[in-house]
Amino acid sequence: MKPRQKQLLYAGAALLIFVAWMFYTADGPQTTAVLAGTVRAATLLALGAMCGMIGERSGVVNIGIEGQFLMSAFVAFTIASMTGSLFLGTIAGVGMGLVMGWLLAAMAVGLKVDQIIAGTVLNISALGLTSFFYDRSAVGIGKYTNIDLGPLADLPLLGTVFFSRPPLTYLTMALLVLVHVALFRSVWGMRTRAIGEHPGAADTVGIDVLRLRYFNVTIAGGLAGLGGSYLALEAVGTFSRAMSGGRGFLALAVMIFGRRTPFGAYAAALFFGFTTALQNQFQLNNTFDIPPQFVGMLPFVVTIIVVAISGLMGSMRDPAALGQTYEKG
Repeated sequence: MKPRQKQLLYAGAALLIFVAWMFYTADGPQTTAVLAGTVRAATLLALGAMCGMIGERSGVVNIGIEGQFLMSAFVAFTIASMTGSLFLGTIAGVGMGLVMGWLLAAMAVGLKVDQIIAGTVLNISALGLTSFFYDRSAVGIGKYTNIDLGPLADLPLLGTVFFSRPPLTYLTMALLVLVHVALFRSVWGMRTRAIGEHPGAADTVGIDVLRLRYFNVTIAGGLAGLGGSYLALEAVGTFSRAMSGGRGFLALAVMIFGRRTPFGAYAAALFFGFTTALQNQFQLNNTFDIPPQFVGMLPFVVTIIVVAISGLMGSMRDPAALGQTYEKG
């Protein structure tokens, strides 16, 4: 059996065990709350992971996802409050994400600024601007409500967790399929992976490396913008200073652990989302009488451990041209 087949077999076995455990423990309301919280946290992480994935597949590192989340959440909440429309707020958040993506592309691709520095600029700028312009008196208009998917919503446990969710969660699941097909079953995806692995060779066959990197980093920002809209208008329903809370960096870990594939990233997002949901449950119930500061560290500690183990096992490989500027020859 090939190593890849073994990995799929182990992953499938783990999934079956997890599903069996879910049904075995489905009677308790805490179980449903934890699993629903898992999907809620995983949705934001998956959007951020797809944003980083498209950039890195193109050869551009994006550590500015945190800032893109925060700025988009602020704009989405502000526009929704001004217009009374969650839909317009969502569109505005996506638009701000596109603007932030374009700014990153302008710095990293156009001006050839160090990509890590460019992402850091986005993060610091977003934190400063949102803190300065944030109005405590702004009143939210609520958040998206759950939409039941017919008979599927009546399934025991799984219906509540997966098929009775707000609209942006369903949109994220659809985008996972769309991005997977686009990356691995389309000409655009083939060209994107080519400029991330060997931009010089891609250039020789007529691919405009700089233009495609510009385009990809910009549209990837739109995914982060949707994540910001989701955070403010669906997950929380309001805006607060620094509300992204490090989730942009967690999304990078999800992307890496998921091997820069949409479905792998979503599986990793569910794992990390589960730790976040457990953290929230521990804090609500004070289950083990642990100081809340230590409980709040749980998702980040798990992130460090998982990424470190993956690195030691040699299971991660970056695109060959990741982080490298390209001069058209």
